Amino acid sequence: MTIRPIIEAPDPRLRVVSDPVTAVDDSLRALMDDMLATMYAAPGIGLAAVQVGVPRRVLVIDLQRSAAPVEEGVEPVEVREPHYFVNPEIVWASDEVGAYNEGCLSVPELFGDVVRPLRVRARWLDYDGSPREEELDGLMATCLQHEMDHLEGVLFFDHLSKLKRDMIVKKLTKAQRRAA
Repeated sequence: MTIRPIIEAPDPRLRVVSDPVTAVDDSLRALMDDMLATMYAAPGIGLAAVQVGVPRRVLVIDLQRSAAPVEEGVEPVEVREPHYFVNPEIVWASDEVGAYNEGCLSVPELFGDVVRPLRVRARWLDYDGSPREEELDGLMATCLQHEMDHLEGVLFFDHLSKLKRDMIVKKLTKAQRRAA
């Protein structure tokens, strides 16, 4: 597995609409493995392929970032539960919404309260190319919607008020100038 560089806003590649995947094969699984390694190294809980420069409808999520219970004298072990989503689509969303303070690996150190449906029913192909459909809620539903936005060229701050969005864009532009 290779850790790939994560593209950061305001890079225009993040605004590209991702292409559907035609087959889940070894090269796609290698991409998903690289994405997972990249996400863990960042560290983050979700990553879309477009964030590593591959505009395909693929994302990975792992909400299990905490260590297992520690016994005296035993090193903590990180628990991981990766989820792979190929060509994900939301087939239903609840009317009930909630705000979550979202951040993004492509928008480092900036956060904003984004309102999204609290529950969704999603359909996708998994790591092996098997079709899946499931109702998701809580942080998993929020994370899936956030990562799926990336597939459409949408960043979390696009959901914020114009004032908050402009503040984030100004900070990103300033950081980019400093780095150049």
